[in-house]
Amino acid sequence: MTADAPAAPSAPKLAVIQKRADFLAANRGIRVARPGFVLLVNPLARADGLQRFGVTVTKKIGNAVVRNRMKRRFRALLREILPVQGIAGADHVLIGREGGIERDFAAMRAELEQALGRARDGKSDAPRSRGRGKPHGRGK
Repeated sequence: MTADAPAAPSAPKLAVIQKRADFLAANRGIRVARPGFVLLVNPLARADGLQRFGVTVTKKIGNAVVRNRMKRRFRALLREILPVQGIAGADHVLIGREGGIERDFAAMRAELEQALGRARDGKSDAPRSRGRGKPHGRGK
């Protein structure tokens, strides 16, 4: 390789979200729900263009083996798709949903591409309703 050869274009750098505050900030951004996951995008997270991602799967989904397998699949999807279709300077968070572990990997890839397209267009799903589930408190 010669010194005057042009450098190959590099993919945008990816980093992992590690602080709880950044996950909570992403929850205030764009939300796109799909059958296997919910994508949260905080487009105003960073000015340097660095894309970050995070994955979370609650204990409602299954035991540790199932949750870890789902997280590995999500991380593989994000590392493959975000450099090409992610939003520059944004935080991307995938939240696992019930049944996401059984979904076909190719179907999840297509759903993630569609979800990123909606997020790029600024189209968020309707906010979650607060009325579902068990009531809070210790009433009779």
